[in-house]
Amino acid sequence: MTPLALTVNRRGVELLAEPRISLADVVRDELDLTGTHLGCEHGVCGACTVLLDGVLARSCITYAVACDGADVTTIEGLDEDDIATELRAAFTREHALQCGYCTPGMLISARDLVMRLPDADEHQIRVGMSGNLCRCTGYVGIVRAVGSVIAERRARGIGPEADGGRKCLGPVGSGHGHEMAAPPQPGVPSIPRSATPAADLTFADFTPATSIEQSFEVVYPPEQVFALFGDVAAVAACLPGASLTSVDDPQHVEGEIRVQIGPIVASFAGNARIERNPVDMSGRIIGSGQDQRSRSTTRGEIRYRLTPIAEGASTRVDLSIGYTLTGLLAQVGRSGLVRDLARRMVTEFAGNLDRKLQGVAPGERAASQNINGLGLLLGVVRERLARWLGGTVRG
Repeated sequence: MTPLALTVNRRGVELLAEPRISLADVVRDELDLTGTHLGCEHGVCGACTVLLDGVLARSCITYAVACDGADVTTIEGLDEDDIATELRAAFTREHALQCGYCTPGMLISARDLVMRLPDADEHQIRVGMSGNLCRCTGYVGIVRAVGSVIAERRARGIGPEADGGRKCLGPVGSGHGHEMAAPPQPGVPSIPRSATPAADLTFADFTPATSIEQSFEVVYPPEQVFALFGDVAAVAACLPGASLTSVDDPQHVEGEIRVQIGPIVASFAGNARIERNPVDMSGRIIGSGQDQRSRSTTRGEIRYRLTPIAEGASTRVDLSIGYTLTGLLAQVGRSGLVRDLARRMVTEFAGNLDRKLQGVAPGERAASQNINGLGLLLGVVRERLARWLGGTVRG
């Protein structure tokens, strides 16, 4: 994994990326900016077009690690852009879209033409848009839409911009790759690389693909439960399959969690940041990990809040668990079964936590063994059968 620092849609982003991963995969899978579409994945159709340092780029064939330090703009970053706003209205007016799959790339390329061309020359527009393929429209409406925006802006006295607003010349992303950046050129400003160590590059906020809400109760006061949640090693010992490799900083830990579901075995190694708020007795754990065998990556967060019940003698623990899984194991991660397994895991965690509060060790199984998919799966099956058969099935 390679540390990567980008400015995406005017927001700083720091993360880890495999050297083989494309910029399109990073903005879609890691940043949830799915307006960048993947079509041919050979740099031909233009559906994946983004702006890289102000230059049009095929993000599907651009390695993300070659863009370290670069400024990336996706279609989402043009929501409030004047030219993009005029183009969207013109595309609607001229019926320049049908299925819409090519439209994000079309709009970004069209914006570049509006900025560069001195007048609405149909031939130049067709040449300029020839790198964006459409299977629906026949291009007539697209050409009319782009030409109308150029003509209207020139009529309002808005002239073309030199080099279309480009910040630099040469191949897009040049000068930004790890250990392969070109030497600085006189008069050309350089973009400094992030000095943040790799261990701290996984915590950009994200929108989880799957979220689970669950609560449980323990017969101990909130202050005692909150204190235990501050003991990272103790909490990890209660979580099935979890183990820590580094706890030098109580706010930043490294470790792994092992999962086995039938023949599928995965070990997600990574790190996490821990946040705690003693005022409202809440906390958050956010992190990421990778399974080397399947080349799958997960990002997740756990939010918890402690609420006193029974006049403060007991505590309700409200959990919100969100995660995004990419790679080979994502096919398993989309199933409802995994959601049920996660709920069963929380139940086991709650039991271990209760025993820990009693001063009883959670046991070797919780601390060292994998999450046993077979045992959890049988429990899920029993629960579902009980629901279907009116609760007559017993474990």
